[in-house]
Amino acid sequence: MGFKDHFSGHAGDYARARPSYPQELFEYLQANCECHEKVWDCGTGNGQAALALAKYFKQVIATDASSSQISEAPSASNVEFRVLAAEDPALESSSFDLVTVAQALHWMDTDAFFRNADRVLKTDGRLAVWSYGLLKVNSYIDEIVGHLYEAILGDYWPEERRMVEAEYADIVFPFRQIQSRSFTMSLNWTLAELLDFLGSWSAVQRYKERNNADPLALVADDLYVAWGDAELREVKWSLILKLCSGGIPASTV
Repeated sequence: MGFKDHFSGHAGDYARARPSYPQELFEYLQANCECHEKVWDCGTGNGQAALALAKYFKQVIATDASSSQISEAPSASNVEFRVLAAEDPALESSSFDLVTVAQALHWMDTDAFFRNADRVLKTDGRLAVWSYGLLKVNSYIDEIVGHLYEAILGDYWPEERRMVEAEYADIVFPFRQIQSRSFTMSLNWTLAELLDFLGSWSAVQRYKERNNADPLALVADDLYVAWGDAELREVKWSLILKLCSGGIPASTV
């Protein structure tokens, strides 16, 4: 499976609009790793997870197949960004304490990635994969966003998006001791920030390209009314983490 790039064309907007991950997630990852020397953040995009991991681990190697995405990542002294494919990274074997994939596993050839994750992990290393679904604000706003997501943009979503909707339940993880845990992402946003986030969806970009029109215009007035007079509203996502121990069992190789 070749690299499917749905974000480079609007990498700057994507970087600005993405919600941040909760601190509790990274504290949990730190607590479940015996060593905290080196992390490979695969499919790093704009480096959001990589920068958070850098607070808990000595060195982070953050890779993405999109040079446009990498170019939008902020710098950090202990984060090294590289343009590399997830399926064939030039990384040293048995050298990483943790491999992470944040909201990106569905874009990868999972068999090839899993083999490489197993190769680069130390024997006591961990693989952590997480994803989050549709946002929640309140019943009125959620209904409008749901209408945008399914009725307006349904045919414009890449097929891989369904894996996220299923919380990666259909992906076979060939590792031992898979643990699943949920976290809550929560941010206080203005309506403008919500619209920026919706505008960063790959399906919105596809709609614009095919129809020469912005699908957000079809729901913006309804969102404005539903948002009401509040300057800020709490926006939440449910984040699902799958944590695995290193070492693919021989029977699955």
